[in-house]
Amino acid sequence: MKVSFDIECTPAEARAFFGLPDLTAVHDIYLDKMKTMMTEGLAPADIEKMTRNWMPGISDGFEQWQKLFFAAIPKPPQ
Repeated sequence: MKVSFDIECTPAEARAFFGLPDLTAVHDIYLDKMKTMMTEGLAPADIEKMTRNWMPGISDGFEQWQKLFFAAIPKPPQ
């Protein structure tokens, strides 16, 4: 015997049914922050901060990656 159910509901209704929190406010704050970063641009300090947050295991190696990156940039003739 095989039984199947088709349930039509919105994502918000499904979250409420399963007891999951409504993160709409958090999502809106995140989107506003991302829009601000896109319009104002990122500073090198922002990139370093994001990289350290996203990859905490390599925070010690970040300086090595940075040195490697800058070593690859050709220096102007003097």
